[in-house]
Amino acid sequence: MPPSLPDPASLLAELKDVRRAGLVRLRGRALPALESAAGVAVPAARTPGAAVESLVRLAVARLDAGTLRTAAEYTLGLAQGTRDWPASDRRARAAQVYGVSVERFRKDHEVMVLEQVAEHIVLLAAEPAAPPGATASNGAAGEGGGTHRSVRVRAGGRPVVLTLHVHPVDLLRDVDVVVSPANVHLALPEPYKSSVAASLRRAAAVRGVTGDVLADPLHDELREWASGHGVSGRAVLPGTVAATGAGALADRGVRRIYHAAVAVPRAGTNDYDVLPSDVTRAVSRALAVLAEERDRFSPPLRSVCFPLLGSGRGGLPYGISLAAVWAAVEAELARGAEWDVHFVVRAPEAAGLVERIRAGIRPAHDRRATS
Repeated sequence: MPPSLPDPASLLAELKDVRRAGLVRLRGRALPALESAAGVAVPAARTPGAAVESLVRLAVARLDAGTLRTAAEYTLGLAQGTRDWPASDRRARAAQVYGVSVERFRKDHEVMVLEQVAEHIVLLAAEPAAPPGATASNGAAGEGGGTHRSVRVRAGGRPVVLTLHVHPVDLLRDVDVVVSPANVHLALPEPYKSSVAASLRRAAAVRGVTGDVLADPLHDELREWASGHGVSGRAVLPGTVAATGAGALADRGVRRIYHAAVAVPRAGTNDYDVLPSDVTRAVSRALAVLAEERDRFSPPLRSVCFPLLGSGRGGLPYGISLAAVWAAVEAELARGAEWDVHFVVRAPEAAGLVERIRAGIRPAHDRRATS
Protein backbone atom coordinates (compact mmCIF):
# COMPACT_ATOMS: atom_id res chain seq x y z
CA MET A 1 0.00 0.00 0.00
CA PRO A 2 1.51 3.39 -0.94
CA PRO A 3 2.64 5.37 2.12
CA SER A 4 0.40 8.31 1.19
CA LEU A 5 -2.73 6.24 1.71
CA PRO A 6 -4.47 6.29 5.11
CA ASP A 7 -4.29 3.11 7.12
CA PRO A 8 -7.42 0.97 7.62
CA ALA A 9 -7.52 1.72 11.37
CA SER A 10 -7.86 5.45 10.72
CA LEU A 11 -10.54 4.83 8.12
CA LEU A 12 -12.43 2.53 10.49
CA ALA A 13 -12.42 5.17 13.24
CA GLU A 14 -13.76 7.80 10.86
CA LEU A 15 -16.38 5.45 9.41
CA LYS A 16 -17.67 4.96 12.94
CA ASP A 17 -17.95 8.75 13.17
CA VAL A 18 -19.84 8.83 9.87
CA ARG A 19 -22.19 6.15 11.19
CA ARG A 20 -22.93 8.15 14.33
CA ALA A 21 -23.34 11.50 12.57
CA GLY A 22 -25.18 10.34 9.46
CA LEU A 23 -24.68 11.58 5.91
CA VAL A 24 -26.71 14.72 6.46
CA ARG A 25 -24.21 15.98 9.05
CA LEU A 26 -20.93 15.42 7.22
CA ARG A 27 -20.39 19.08 6.28
CA GLY A 28 -17.67 20.65 8.41
CA ARG A 29 -16.73 17.36 10.07
CA ALA A 30 -13.02 16.55 10.35
CA LEU A 31 -12.45 13.28 8.46
CA PRO A 32 -8.86 13.56 7.22
CA ALA A 33 -8.32 9.90 6.38
CA LEU A 34 -11.53 9.60 4.38
CA GLU A 35 -10.96 12.95 2.67
CA SER A 36 -7.44 11.91 1.69
CA ALA A 37 -8.70 8.67 0.16
CA ALA A 38 -11.58 10.49 -1.55
CA GLY A 39 -9.15 12.97 -3.08
CA VAL A 40 -7.55 10.06 -4.93
CA ALA A 41 -10.60 7.90 -5.68
CA VAL A 42 -13.21 10.58 -6.48
CA PRO A 43 -11.25 13.74 -7.35
CA ALA A 44 -14.15 15.28 -9.26
CA ALA A 45 -16.35 15.73 -6.17
CA ARG A 46 -16.99 19.40 -5.42
CA THR A 47 -16.92 19.44 -1.62
CA PRO A 48 -15.22 17.27 1.05
CA GLY A 49 -18.60 16.05 2.34
CA ALA A 50 -19.76 15.05 -1.14
CA ALA A 51 -16.42 13.38 -1.83
CA VAL A 52 -16.59 11.32 1.36
CA GLU A 53 -20.15 10.23 0.64
CA SER A 54 -19.25 9.25 -2.94
CA LEU A 55 -16.23 7.31 -1.68
CA VAL A 56 -18.27 5.43 0.91
CA ARG A 57 -20.96 4.61 -1.66
CA LEU A 58 -18.38 3.24 -4.07
CA ALA A 59 -16.79 1.10 -1.36
CA VAL A 60 -20.12 -0.30 -0.17
CA ALA A 61 -21.11 -1.06 -3.78
CA ARG A 62 -18.08 -3.38 -3.96
CA LEU A 63 -19.14 -5.48 -1.00
CA ASP A 64 -20.57 -8.93 -1.64
CA ALA A 65 -24.25 -8.77 -2.51
CA GLY A 66 -26.57 -9.93 0.25
CA THR A 67 -26.48 -9.39 3.99
CA LEU A 68 -23.05 -7.70 4.10
CA ARG A 69 -23.84 -5.00 1.54
CA THR A 70 -27.40 -4.48 2.77
CA ALA A 71 -26.28 -4.13 6.40
CA ALA A 72 -23.60 -1.62 5.35
CA GLU A 73 -26.18 0.42 3.42
CA TYR A 74 -28.43 0.66 6.48
CA THR A 75 -25.56 1.20 8.92
CA LEU A 76 -24.21 4.19 7.01
CA GLY A 77 -27.53 5.60 5.81
CA LEU A 78 -26.97 4.73 2.16
CA ALA A 79 -30.21 2.77 1.74
CA GLN A 80 -32.94 4.81 0.10
CA GLY A 81 -34.75 6.99 2.62
CA THR A 82 -32.35 6.36 5.52
CA ARG A 83 -29.75 9.13 5.19
CA ASP A 84 -31.52 11.25 7.84
CA TRP A 85 -32.44 8.38 10.17
CA PRO A 86 -31.01 8.49 13.70
CA ALA A 87 -27.98 6.26 14.16
CA SER A 88 -29.91 4.03 16.56
CA ASP A 89 -32.65 3.39 14.00
CA ARG A 90 -30.13 2.55 11.29
CA ARG A 91 -28.32 0.17 13.63
CA ALA A 92 -31.58 -1.55 14.56
CA ARG A 93 -32.51 -2.03 10.89
CA ALA A 94 -29.05 -3.39 10.08
CA ALA A 95 -29.34 -5.83 12.99
CA GLN A 96 -32.55 -7.16 11.44
CA VAL A 97 -30.64 -7.97 8.25
CA TYR A 98 -28.55 -10.47 10.21
CA GLY A 99 -31.41 -11.52 12.47
CA VAL A 100 -29.52 -10.68 15.68
CA SER A 101 -30.13 -8.37 18.62
CA VAL A 102 -29.06 -4.74 18.38
CA GLU A 103 -26.48 -5.28 21.10
CA ARG A 104 -24.93 -8.29 19.41
CA PHE A 105 -24.85 -6.43 16.11
CA ARG A 106 -23.14 -3.44 17.76
CA LYS A 107 -20.41 -5.56 19.33
CA ASP A 108 -19.76 -7.96 16.46
CA HIS A 109 -21.39 -7.52 13.05
CA GLU A 110 -21.18 -3.74 12.88
CA VAL A 111 -17.41 -3.73 13.41
CA MET A 112 -17.00 -6.42 10.75
CA VAL A 113 -19.16 -4.49 8.27
CA LEU A 114 -17.25 -1.24 8.76
CA GLU A 115 -13.89 -3.02 8.54
CA GLN A 116 -14.93 -4.42 5.16
CA VAL A 117 -15.90 -0.95 3.96
CA ALA A 118 -12.54 0.43 5.15
CA GLU A 119 -10.66 -2.29 3.27
CA HIS A 120 -12.46 -1.45 0.03
CA ILE A 121 -11.74 2.25 0.50
CA VAL A 122 -8.04 1.44 0.69
CA LEU A 123 -8.35 -0.59 -2.52
CA LEU A 124 -10.20 2.24 -4.26
CA ALA A 125 -7.58 4.79 -3.27
CA ALA A 126 -4.80 2.47 -4.43
CA GLU A 127 -6.25 1.92 -7.91
CA PRO A 128 -4.51 3.90 -10.65
CA ALA A 129 -6.79 6.23 -12.58
CA ALA A 130 -7.54 5.08 -16.12
CA PRO A 131 -5.97 7.42 -18.69
CA PRO A 132 -8.47 9.39 -20.80
CA GLY A 133 -9.28 7.72 -24.09
CA ALA A 134 -7.82 4.39 -23.06
CA THR A 135 -8.54 1.81 -25.73
CA ALA A 136 -9.66 -1.73 -25.07
CA SER A 137 -7.83 -4.56 -26.74
CA ASN A 138 -10.55 -5.30 -29.30
CA GLY A 139 -10.86 -1.74 -30.54
CA ALA A 140 -13.76 -0.43 -28.47
CA ALA A 141 -12.65 2.69 -26.65
CA GLY A 142 -13.58 3.20 -23.02
CA GLU A 143 -13.18 6.80 -21.85
CA GLY A 144 -13.37 8.32 -18.42
CA GLY A 145 -12.99 6.57 -15.08
CA GLY A 146 -14.78 6.15 -11.80
CA THR A 147 -18.47 5.41 -12.00
CA HIS A 148 -19.30 6.82 -15.46
CA ARG A 149 -17.50 5.88 -18.65
CA SER A 150 -18.06 6.42 -22.36
CA VAL A 151 -17.71 3.35 -24.57
CA ARG A 152 -17.25 3.95 -28.30
CA VAL A 153 -18.47 1.19 -30.61
CA ARG A 154 -19.74 0.80 -34.16
CA ALA A 155 -23.26 -0.31 -35.03
CA GLY A 156 -24.40 -0.68 -38.60
CA GLY A 157 -21.18 0.89 -39.80
CA ARG A 158 -21.59 4.10 -37.80
CA PRO A 159 -19.95 5.18 -34.55
CA VAL A 160 -22.07 5.03 -31.40
CA VAL A 161 -21.23 6.12 -27.87
CA LEU A 162 -22.64 4.09 -24.97
CA THR A 163 -22.57 5.22 -21.34
CA LEU A 164 -21.42 2.73 -18.72
CA HIS A 165 -22.37 3.23 -15.07
CA VAL A 166 -20.39 1.20 -12.54
CA HIS A 167 -22.46 1.58 -9.39
CA PRO A 168 -25.75 0.37 -7.86
CA VAL A 169 -28.77 0.90 -10.06
CA ASP A 170 -30.52 3.10 -7.50
CA LEU A 171 -27.80 5.75 -7.94
CA LEU A 172 -28.81 6.41 -11.55
CA ARG A 173 -29.71 9.99 -12.37
CA ASP A 174 -31.26 11.66 -15.42
CA VAL A 175 -31.91 8.53 -17.46
CA ASP A 176 -35.42 8.51 -18.93
CA VAL A 177 -36.04 4.76 -18.81
CA VAL A 178 -34.48 2.04 -16.65
CA VAL A 179 -35.09 -1.58 -17.66
CA SER A 180 -35.61 -3.83 -14.65
CA PRO A 181 -35.49 -7.65 -14.71
CA ALA A 182 -38.69 -9.36 -13.61
CA ASN A 183 -40.09 -12.85 -13.35
CA VAL A 184 -42.92 -13.95 -15.60
CA HIS A 185 -45.44 -13.46 -12.78
CA LEU A 186 -44.40 -9.78 -12.59
CA ALA A 187 -43.98 -10.26 -8.83
CA LEU A 188 -41.42 -7.87 -7.40
CA PRO A 189 -38.88 -9.06 -4.80
CA GLU A 190 -39.15 -7.70 -1.28
CA PRO A 191 -37.58 -4.23 -0.99
CA TYR A 192 -34.88 -5.37 1.46
CA LYS A 193 -33.35 -7.72 -1.11
CA SER A 194 -30.18 -6.75 -3.00
CA SER A 195 -31.29 -7.40 -6.60
CA VAL A 196 -31.76 -4.76 -9.30
CA ALA A 197 -35.55 -5.07 -9.13
CA ALA A 198 -35.57 -4.81 -5.33
CA SER A 199 -33.25 -1.80 -5.39
CA LEU A 200 -35.49 0.00 -7.88
CA ARG A 201 -38.60 -0.83 -5.87
CA ARG A 202 -36.94 0.53 -2.74
CA ALA A 203 -35.71 3.67 -4.45
CA ALA A 204 -39.09 4.34 -6.09
CA ALA A 205 -41.03 4.07 -2.82
CA VAL A 206 -42.59 7.25 -1.46
CA ARG A 207 -41.54 7.80 2.15
CA GLY A 208 -42.54 10.10 4.98
CA VAL A 209 -40.19 12.21 7.06
CA THR A 210 -39.51 9.26 9.40
CA GLY A 211 -38.60 6.95 6.51
CA ASP A 212 -41.86 4.99 6.65
CA VAL A 213 -43.14 3.83 3.26
CA LEU A 214 -46.26 5.78 2.29
CA ALA A 215 -46.64 4.31 -1.19
CA ASP A 216 -45.12 1.44 -3.18
CA PRO A 217 -45.76 2.65 -6.75
CA LEU A 218 -43.84 0.03 -8.72
CA HIS A 219 -45.68 -2.81 -6.98
CA ASP A 220 -49.06 -1.09 -7.32
CA GLU A 221 -48.63 -0.07 -10.96
CA LEU A 222 -47.46 -3.54 -11.96
CA ARG A 223 -50.63 -4.99 -10.44
CA GLU A 224 -52.67 -2.43 -12.37
CA TRP A 225 -50.79 -3.30 -15.57
CA ALA A 226 -51.48 -7.02 -15.09
CA SER A 227 -55.15 -6.36 -14.39
CA GLY A 228 -55.50 -4.07 -17.39
CA HIS A 229 -53.92 -6.64 -19.69
CA GLY A 230 -55.95 -9.55 -18.35
CA VAL A 231 -53.03 -11.47 -16.83
CA SER A 232 -53.70 -11.09 -13.11
CA GLY A 233 -52.80 -14.28 -11.29
CA ARG A 234 -51.05 -15.94 -14.20
CA ALA A 235 -47.68 -15.80 -15.89
CA VAL A 236 -46.94 -13.70 -18.95
CA LEU A 237 -44.80 -14.95 -21.80
CA PRO A 238 -41.04 -14.54 -21.36
CA GLY A 239 -39.94 -11.38 -23.14
CA THR A 240 -43.01 -9.39 -22.08
CA VAL A 241 -42.33 -5.82 -20.96
CA ALA A 242 -44.60 -3.91 -18.57
CA ALA A 243 -44.09 -0.15 -18.41
CA THR A 244 -44.75 1.77 -15.20
CA GLY A 245 -43.96 5.14 -13.71
CA ALA A 246 -40.82 5.65 -11.65
CA GLY A 247 -42.30 6.75 -8.32
CA ALA A 248 -39.84 8.70 -6.20
CA LEU A 249 -37.12 8.11 -8.79
CA ALA A 250 -38.77 10.87 -10.81
CA ASP A 251 -37.06 13.31 -8.44
CA ARG A 252 -33.75 12.04 -9.84
CA GLY A 253 -34.71 12.38 -13.49
CA VAL A 254 -35.85 8.78 -14.05
CA ARG A 255 -39.24 8.85 -15.76
CA ARG A 256 -40.17 5.25 -16.59
CA ILE A 257 -39.36 1.72 -15.41
CA TYR A 258 -39.72 -1.07 -17.97
CA HIS A 259 -40.14 -4.42 -16.22
CA ALA A 260 -38.73 -7.11 -18.52
CA ALA A 261 -40.10 -10.59 -17.78
CA VAL A 262 -37.12 -12.87 -18.35
CA ALA A 263 -37.00 -15.15 -15.29
CA VAL A 264 -39.09 -18.34 -15.18
CA PRO A 265 -39.45 -19.83 -11.66
CA ARG A 266 -38.19 -23.39 -11.41
CA ALA A 267 -40.91 -25.56 -9.87
CA GLY A 268 -40.27 -26.67 -6.30
CA THR A 269 -37.26 -24.39 -5.80
CA ASN A 270 -36.37 -20.75 -5.14
CA ASP A 271 -34.38 -20.61 -8.37
CA TYR A 272 -35.10 -19.23 -11.82
CA ASP A 273 -34.28 -20.19 -15.39
CA VAL A 274 -33.37 -17.47 -17.89
CA LEU A 275 -32.84 -18.11 -21.61
CA PRO A 276 -30.60 -15.71 -23.55
CA SER A 277 -33.19 -15.67 -26.35
CA ASP A 278 -35.79 -14.37 -23.88
CA VAL A 279 -33.39 -11.63 -22.79
CA THR A 280 -32.91 -10.55 -26.41
CA ARG A 281 -36.66 -10.64 -26.98
CA ALA A 282 -37.30 -8.54 -23.86
CA VAL A 283 -34.72 -5.93 -24.85
CA SER A 284 -36.22 -5.68 -28.34
CA ARG A 285 -39.65 -5.25 -26.80
CA ALA A 286 -38.36 -2.62 -24.35
CA LEU A 287 -36.98 -0.59 -27.25
CA ALA A 288 -40.29 -0.96 -29.09
CA VAL A 289 -42.20 0.29 -26.04
CA LEU A 290 -39.76 3.18 -25.80
CA ALA A 291 -40.55 4.13 -29.40
CA GLU A 292 -44.29 3.89 -28.68
CA GLU A 293 -44.08 6.06 -25.57
CA ARG A 294 -41.42 8.52 -26.68
CA ASP A 295 -43.65 11.38 -27.80
CA ARG A 296 -46.15 11.03 -24.97
CA PHE A 297 -43.70 12.85 -22.72
CA SER A 298 -42.26 16.34 -22.77
CA PRO A 299 -39.43 16.40 -23.51
CA PRO A 300 -39.67 13.12 -25.45
CA LEU A 301 -38.08 10.02 -23.96
CA ARG A 302 -34.60 9.45 -25.34
CA SER A 303 -32.29 7.60 -22.95
CA VAL A 304 -32.57 4.01 -21.74
CA CYS A 305 -30.43 2.02 -19.30
CA PHE A 306 -29.97 -1.75 -19.23
CA PRO A 307 -28.56 -3.95 -16.45
CA LEU A 308 -27.19 -7.33 -17.48
CA LEU A 309 -30.56 -9.05 -17.44
CA GLY A 310 -30.62 -12.53 -15.98
CA SER A 311 -27.10 -12.32 -14.52
CA GLY A 312 -28.27 -12.33 -10.90
CA ARG A 313 -30.43 -15.16 -9.62
CA GLY A 314 -31.17 -16.08 -13.21
CA GLY A 315 -27.64 -17.50 -13.31
CA LEU A 316 -26.49 -16.23 -16.70
CA PRO A 317 -22.76 -15.48 -16.87
CA TYR A 318 -22.07 -11.80 -17.49
CA GLY A 319 -20.81 -12.41 -21.03
CA ILE A 320 -23.86 -14.39 -22.12
CA SER A 321 -26.25 -11.82 -20.66
CA LEU A 322 -24.37 -8.97 -22.32
CA ALA A 323 -24.35 -10.78 -25.67
CA ALA A 324 -28.12 -11.28 -25.43
CA VAL A 325 -28.78 -7.64 -24.51
CA TRP A 326 -26.35 -6.26 -27.08
CA ALA A 327 -27.84 -8.35 -29.91
CA ALA A 328 -31.11 -6.40 -29.65
CA VAL A 329 -29.50 -3.03 -28.90
CA GLU A 330 -27.02 -3.27 -31.77
CA ALA A 331 -29.75 -4.27 -34.22
CA GLU A 332 -31.81 -1.23 -33.21
CA LEU A 333 -28.88 1.17 -33.44
CA ALA A 334 -27.83 -0.31 -36.79
CA ARG A 335 -31.25 0.62 -38.16
CA GLY A 336 -30.50 4.24 -37.36
CA ALA A 337 -32.23 4.61 -34.00
CA GLU A 338 -30.94 7.60 -32.04
CA TRP A 339 -31.45 6.25 -28.54
CA ASP A 340 -29.01 7.28 -25.82
CA VAL A 341 -28.07 3.82 -24.52
CA HIS A 342 -26.67 3.21 -21.02
CA PHE A 343 -25.53 0.08 -19.18
CA VAL A 344 -25.40 -0.22 -15.38
CA VAL A 345 -23.27 -2.86 -13.63
CA ARG A 346 -21.68 -3.28 -10.21
CA ALA A 347 -18.84 -5.72 -10.76
CA PRO A 348 -15.53 -4.74 -12.39
CA GLU A 349 -15.63 -7.94 -14.47
CA ALA A 350 -18.97 -6.93 -15.96
CA ALA A 351 -17.74 -3.39 -16.61
CA GLY A 352 -14.73 -4.77 -18.46
CA LEU A 353 -16.97 -6.81 -20.76
CA VAL A 354 -19.15 -3.81 -21.61
CA GLU A 355 -16.04 -1.74 -22.37
CA ARG A 356 -14.95 -4.42 -24.86
CA ILE A 357 -18.19 -4.46 -26.83
CA ARG A 358 -17.76 -4.31 -30.59
CA ALA A 359 -20.57 -4.83 -33.10
CA GLY A 360 -20.58 -8.36 -34.42
CA ILE A 361 -18.33 -9.74 -31.66
CA ARG A 362 -19.92 -11.93 -29.03
CA PRO A 363 -18.63 -10.97 -25.55
CA ALA A 364 -16.53 -13.74 -24.03
CA HIS A 365 -18.14 -16.11 -21.58
CA ASP A 366 -17.23 -15.56 -17.96
CA ARG A 367 -18.09 -16.68 -14.51
CA ARG A 368 -21.59 -16.46 -13.11
CA ALA A 369 -22.67 -13.14 -11.64
CA THR A 370 -23.00 -12.56 -7.94
CA SER A 371 -24.76 -9.20 -7.97
